[in-house]
Amino acid sequence: MNMNQFRESVLSLFRAVTALMFLLHGMASLFGVFGGSRGTGQALEFGLWPGWWAALIQLVCGVLVLVGLLSRPCATLASGSMAYAYFMSHQPEALLPLNNGGELAAMYCWAFLLIAVLGPGSWSLDSAVRRLRDDDAPAPAHASPRPG
Repeated sequence: MNMNQFRESVLSLFRAVTALMFLLHGMASLFGVFGGSRGTGQALEFGLWPGWWAALIQLVCGVLVLVGLLSRPCATLASGSMAYAYFMSHQPEALLPLNNGGELAAMYCWAFLLIAVLGPGSWSLDSAVRRLRDDDAPAPAHASPRPG
């Protein structure tokens, strides 16, 4: 069986599931739902650096990556925010993610980097917009032959 036939659909599903989980973290931290920020049942204080801003990135980038709109720039921002979270909050505690509680930040960082590099997959608004643009583009003019 040629597994390449599933590439686009699996990439699309990976993007959507990863983004949904990321989005839920943002909602928990911003609105105090789903157990709240870090399971406290509370929302983060408005504007609190860096937590509130990280949660805003999680919410906005999570929604956009979930639907596959502006996927690459949003995935890049999400990956960078998780790298920041890992190196500023977790890595100073211990070298390895297993010892510093940073597994989730590290996994999100690498997952969103993968999405940024490989793209959103075929089941995305980015792909739909690209298909519409390609359909509306005029056919390329054939080059005229060179004289003589």
